[in-house]
Amino acid sequence: MLTIKEVAELAGVSKSTVSRVLNNNGYVSEDTRKRIEKVIQESGYSPSAAAITLSKREGSTIGVVIPEIDNSFFGEVLKGITESADKQGFSIICCDTRNDGNRELKALSVLEYQRVRGVIIAPAMGYGDRASVDKLKAALAKLNVPVVVVDRDFDYSQWDTVYFQNYESGFMATESLIKAGSRKIGIIQGDMQLKIARERYRGYEDAMMAEGLEIPGRFVLKGNFTIEKAYELTKEMLSSGGRPEAMVTCNNRTSIGFIKAMVEQGLAIGKDIAVVGIDKIPLLDDLGFHFSCVSRDTIQMGRMSMQLLVERMKRPDMQRSIWVTPCRLELKGSEKTNK
Repeated sequence: MLTIKEVAELAGVSKSTVSRVLNNNGYVSEDTRKRIEKVIQESGYSPSAAAITLSKREGSTIGVVIPEIDNSFFGEVLKGITESADKQGFSIICCDTRNDGNRELKALSVLEYQRVRGVIIAPAMGYGDRASVDKLKAALAKLNVPVVVVDRDFDYSQWDTVYFQNYESGFMATESLIKAGSRKIGIIQGDMQLKIARERYRGYEDAMMAEGLEIPGRFVLKGNFTIEKAYELTKEMLSSGGRPEAMVTCNNRTSIGFIKAMVEQGLAIGKDIAVVGIDKIPLLDDLGFHFSCVSRDTIQMGRMSMQLLVERMKRPDMQRSIWVTPCRLELKGSEKTNK
């Protein structure tokens, strides 16, 4: 008589995957299920009580992998996920990768060991090349559970996704500065290895081209979505002589770094240099900075991610779903300068 381990080896899968089929509990692709059932039928395998209960440990836990737990944006996404998970009886294991691809792979390995029911992931930085993407895809596929990618969609992705209107946000931010009277408009880019950064920059380029405006290369600053880099780049720009009329900042941390450098130089946003950022920073309103931005409902993004994951659990064979969080323009004065 075969053991569950031998059935798994013959089918080319893990023991936990065989157990999912035996229990009819958890996600298994149709092809994999048929392959396991064929091995069971041909071998006359009869599962023991231990094998039948193997998969029960995984039933109500969801893995969440985020790159910056101290970033208010991801904190709000996590809040939305947790709210939705609580209502549906799921518990959460959260892993912070600190934007490190190796930590991310390790986190996924831990979640595999924990036999989570599904995974929601905002990938770490550095997945702009095919080799890195293939490593991430292999690690996600090895889990053999439903996966939802949130915010940071990546090239060659095959999983359900909840993302933001990144191109539209870059276009909208730039267009609002143009409509307010600026012509020489720069941008602090995000990490261009990430698809979201490339899309936001493409929106900026297209808005400039639509108005026949030249892109001022010296004011296209190569950021990486961090406060420190945005601060350093802005400080260098302001010290070099000459400055743009306006800037687009590509995420909340980039905006903070830009503002910090402006304040140190005795300059004011919406007076000396206009700015429109991508992502809202509520604290700035409390501090009296009337900061114009392209915002989104980040808590709702978390809720949507959990909802989509549950949908995939219920309907494992449904086509890939891509849900989009719309952007909205909030103009509070910083899109203008006092000329």
